[in-house]
Amino acid sequence: MSLVDRRSFLETTAAGLAALPTASCTGSSTAEDPLGVRADFPVMQNLTFLNTAYIGPVSTVVRDAADKYAEEKLMWADSRLQLENKEMTRNAFADLFGAKPEEIALLYSTSDGENIVTDGLDLKAGDNVVVDELHFSTTFVLYQELGKQKGIELRVVPVKDGRTRVEDFEARIDSKTRLVSVAWVSNKNGFRQDLHKLAEVAHANGALLYADSVQAIGHFATNLDELGVDFLTTGSYKWLFANFGVAPFFIREEHLDRIQPDRYGHSQVVEGLPGYQFRLEETAAKFEYASLAWSAVFQLDASLKYLKKVGLSRIEEHGISLCGELREGLTKLGFKIWTPEGNLSPILSFAHGQDSDHLRQMLKEEAIDVTLREDKGSVMRVAMAMFNNQNDIQRLLKLLETMV
Repeated sequence: MSLVDRRSFLETTAAGLAALPTASCTGSSTAEDPLGVRADFPVMQNLTFLNTAYIGPVSTVVRDAADKYAEEKLMWADSRLQLENKEMTRNAFADLFGAKPEEIALLYSTSDGENIVTDGLDLKAGDNVVVDELHFSTTFVLYQELGKQKGIELRVVPVKDGRTRVEDFEARIDSKTRLVSVAWVSNKNGFRQDLHKLAEVAHANGALLYADSVQAIGHFATNLDELGVDFLTTGSYKWLFANFGVAPFFIREEHLDRIQPDRYGHSQVVEGLPGYQFRLEETAAKFEYASLAWSAVFQLDASLKYLKKVGLSRIEEHGISLCGELREGLTKLGFKIWTPEGNLSPILSFAHGQDSDHLRQMLKEEAIDVTLREDKGSVMRVAMAMFNNQNDIQRLLKLLETMV
């Protein structure tokens, strides 16, 4: 094949990638498929999948994006679309979640973001960091180690009735608080923090706010510019329905000079200068120090455009509605629900009161996929995504009814 043929192939591939999200997602609403997306998620043919809080399945759109990338790598070994697609993905994320492209970096994992922030703040002995008890375990690992190495103090806001309260954060924040770190939506019970209020409290005391958003970004409408949060990282393999290996990181523009990269490499170079000198990126792209997981970036781009077409507000309303139906059914059956009432996320956790091994076997036999967690699996966590429907909820409730 000639170079002209290859150029044509690349142009066709790029056009195909751009068109992928519009190739599906009919948007037609039925009782079986309220958001018109269920056919795009073949996992629903095999399972009653209520476990996106653990891992999100990919859609046929994302599968097609992965195939396009693999096809070019198969035929030509490299990809001329990599850098172009990185900027497309950055722009798509910024557009969907109300940020500037200059504020978005594509990292490898959610944990990378908080490590970058804590390193950039240059925490010292006597400083303290305030976190919530509903946070993911990585945060506790990070700050316990920083406590040993640098002498910082970790202050933990306790959970009460399934939630952590803004006033309890305020009681623990003082003039030596450098950072408040929360799980925007908890992986434990789906509790959704009020980031706007937390940002106000943190900023009033001279602290900054970081949000682990792997359980938040993707299932409700978000405007990061208006929210007040200073830093945020999310993964792409849960509620963004893409894959492992790429994690969008938001850093508010005003902090770009303050927070510097914790490592360096060729991908930060904007311009080579004489004498082995370099001009480096100054936007959030400066945190992208090396080659990315390009296939994962391709897949995320496709999924972001798919989510935009479905509509985050529609996804939010749908998930919360299903969560309310599940709560009502569980209450009638007498289960103790851990997720606070009125919570605005599609994740709900409750104590099932059964032998966990027996329950896992029953769920497996019924092809119902949820998570059993906490104390020896005593808590069931259920997550309602855009492809779920009332029949999925009723199937789970029917199984649970046999236990009471």
